[in-house]
Amino acid sequence: MGNWYADGLRFECTQCGNCCTGDPGFVWLSAKEQQQIADALGLPVAEFLLRYTRLVNGRISLREHPNGDCMLLTEDRRCSVNGVKPRQCLTFPFWSRLVASPEAWEGAGTRCPGIDKGVHYKPEEVDVISDLTTPKEIIARIFRGKR
Repeated sequence: MGNWYADGLRFECTQCGNCCTGDPGFVWLSAKEQQQIADALGLPVAEFLLRYTRLVNGRISLREHPNGDCMLLTEDRRCSVNGVKPRQCLTFPFWSRLVASPEAWEGAGTRCPGIDKGVHYKPEEVDVISDLTTPKEIIARIFRGKR
């Protein structure tokens, strides 16, 4: 556990879409996530992969529009596959690099209005969410329990 967040962290998604826009980056997809998103979009997996993803160093990542917006972001800045969004998206802002220090957390807060507001997450919950080995289902259960 990071000593700096021994009292836990606060976060509540405002659905502003800021985490889905901006500088280019990567949203890595597991095979299971590829299937779930394809199903949610009503597409065969092969067509989803062709239209919405790119291959980067042997890994599958979502594509972005030229302006940096995620391909799955709607015009009103909502996730078109919110119910099956990738683990990487689900766990924002509890990424290990963003909870590594108060400075990193505060830096993320300059783009995300939900950081340090709303729901309180215990240190143990932050640790579980930020651990890349935690199954997505367990993370989703933590978030459901906060609503």
